[in-house]
Order: sequence, then structure tokens, then C-alpha cells
Amino acid sequence: MTHDILFERRGAIGLATLNRPKALNALTLPMIRAFARQLDAWEPDPAVRAIVQTGAGDRAFCAGGDIRAIHDAGKAGDRLTRDFFREEYALNHRLHRCPKPVVALIDGVTMGGGVGLSVHGSHRVATERTVFAMPETGIGLFPDVGGGYFLPRLAGKVGMYLALTGARLKVADMLHCGIATHCMASSDRAAVIDALAAADYGLNPHGGVNRVLAEFAAAPGDAPLKQHRATIDRCFAAQSVEAILAALEADGSAWAGEQRAAILAKSPTALKITLRQMRDGAGMSLAEELRMEYRMMQGCIAGNDVYEGVRAVIIDKDNNPQWRPPSLAAVDDALVERHFVEPPDGDLML
Repeated sequence: MTHDILFERRGAIGLATLNRPKALNALTLPMIRAFARQLDAWEPDPAVRAIVQTGAGDRAFCAGGDIRAIHDAGKAGDRLTRDFFREEYALNHRLHRCPKPVVALIDGVTMGGGVGLSVHGSHRVATERTVFAMPETGIGLFPDVGGGYFLPRLAGKVGMYLALTGARLKVADMLHCGIATHCMASSDRAAVIDALAAADYGLNPHGGVNRVLAEFAAAPGDAPLKQHRATIDRCFAAQSVEAILAALEADGSAWAGEQRAAILAKSPTALKITLRQMRDGAGMSLAEELRMEYRMMQGCIAGNDVYEGVRAVIIDKDNNPQWRPPSLAAVDDALVERHFVEPPDGDLML
């Protein structure tokens, strides 16, 4: 058992607490394995009516996977780069298929792997402190943990916008887009857990969760993204990254210019494989999409940009990555295709 994730039976719920507050509760492989083992006990237990996830501290639910460890393992040729993503994606799929309510209290930073733990569950409860993003194209990767499944299913073209730009959302926009299902005050988090533990779930556990969350419902305010939806739905419907950039430039607004600049700062290779991921994933089951993502991840680990992106953003923090290839024009179809073939160690099996 790892102390980086804690488990507790409290009344009618199984409570999982991500417990690395100094690291913004970033996921490690032992945490993933411990959670999977705990689900083996909680899923068949009739006394556990709902599974609740929270993060220790007051800064984050979960900021993602431990990217530095994955970077170092990839450079060393360690099998962590295979085992971590195989087991993380299997956990994402398991939470998606769980017959019991899976409630994520996503208070604070929720990115990458933290999105994977929360977004596939039945109830995603955001607060005024929640910051959501899938920023992977900025470090040479793509929005994984099922990003190619849930992002294309958001309203309009918001998913493509979030995938390419890595834009950060607060609670009102998360509700507007369908990422969050409920809103509560951050100060109510402990009370919500206690109420879920004490609830009478009867024959309808999902309804029981809904009743508790309704008691603690907070007003999220207006969604800033609403005023940009027409631009998003028009520009991000284009058929290529280059066409999306051209549409943003033609729009001429300051906001569109900011989004264009954000995209141009990302890895060209990551942008092109992400666009294909969004388009292909829209017609896939979650299992099919996660299998595609495993292929994509192994392709990224065999390449250059993830190491350069992590160096520039996380290690040296100079925020000046030298992407290879350096431009969208230099990313040919063959390079993109290499990210979508079965890897040498085989496909992800779910």
C-alpha cells in the first residue's frame, strides 16, 4: 500500500484521497495500482453504494501524471513508459464502466491524469477553485486519458479548441461545456463527503448522490466561453491545423489572435496527431480510443518532442522548446502515421 493514495470506508461510500499535496497530487504507477486493487474490493461490496475521489490539500485534485518520472524513464528505455500508460488507461476505462456512482470532487487544479480519474465517472463536482486543462500539446504530447473520446463529445467544437490550445477553464465554463456535472463551494468539500457517507441510497444510488449534491449546489456564475462559442464552432471546424489557424487569423478579433498564438507555440507534431485523434475518436468506443492513445503515446516516447517539451517547461523552465520538426509544414503524413500503428510490445488490451 502506498501512502500517496489513501482509502477509507466511510458509511456508505468508499473514499479515495490522492495524497501528494506538495506535488499537486500527481499520479504515480503505485497510486494507479493501489486504486485498481481497491476497486476490486469496493465494486462487489454491497455496502459501498458510491465511490468518492478527492485530493489532499487545498491546491489540486490532481495535476496529472508524474511527467518528470515518465520523461526520465523514456530516456532510459525503462518499461515504466509502457506499464504506466497501460495501467492508467485501464483504470480510466474501469471507472467509466463502474456500475456504482463515481463522484470526483475536483477542487483545485485538475489536468491530464486528474481529468482521466474524474471525467469518466458519473459525477464531476467543480468549485470556484477548479482549474481544468488538457495542456499536453505544449509538452509534445496529446490529450490522453480518453481525451479523444470525451473532448469530441463536448458542445460544438469546444473539444477541438481545448485539445489544440490547452486552454484553462473555470467552473462556469466546465458546466457550460459538460465537463463538470455539478458545482459546490470549495469550503463545503468536507461536508459533502460526510453527507455522501451518511446518505440513504435506497434502490437508486445515482439518485442518492444527486440529492446530496443538490443540497450543496452553488451558483457558478456566467460562462465566459459562451461569448466565443460562435468563433470556436466556426474556426475549429476546419479540416486541418493549418486551416484552423487561417480561420482564426481571418476572424481578426483579439481573442482569436490569442488562440492562434497559443496554437503556434505548441509542438507541430503534437498538433497534427491531436487533430487526427479528435476526429477518429469521435466515432470510437472508449476502449477503442484508449487503444489508439496507447499507440500514440508509444509513438511520442519514441520521438523527440516530449523530451524537449518536458525539458523546456518542467526541467529547465526556459519555455523555449526546440521542436523537431519545427513547423507544421515539415510534419508529413508518414510521421503522423507512425503514431497510429501497433507498437512493438503490442496493443493495449481492455
